[in-house]
Amino acid sequence: MSKNQYVVRNGGKWGVRGEGNERLTRSFETQREAIDHGRDIARNQGSELRIQGRNGQFREAWSYGNDPYPPKG
Repeated sequence: MSKNQYVVRNGGKWGVRGEGNERLTRSFETQREAIDHGRDIARNQGSELRIQGRNGQFREAWSYGNDPYPPKG
């Protein structure tokens, strides 16, 4: 299983961070740039992209993995 990617606020900028990593993969001026980069990584790795809103709470998640449908249980 690949690492999920997170778009997070980093001071006045935005960044992409792999799950469990302390350091950012890359930093961006805008959230849109960070989302685009994070989406590319998540697609390549077959993982999820989780996006943090301006208020610090995660507002949405996109899955590019092999999710079973319908889900079990």
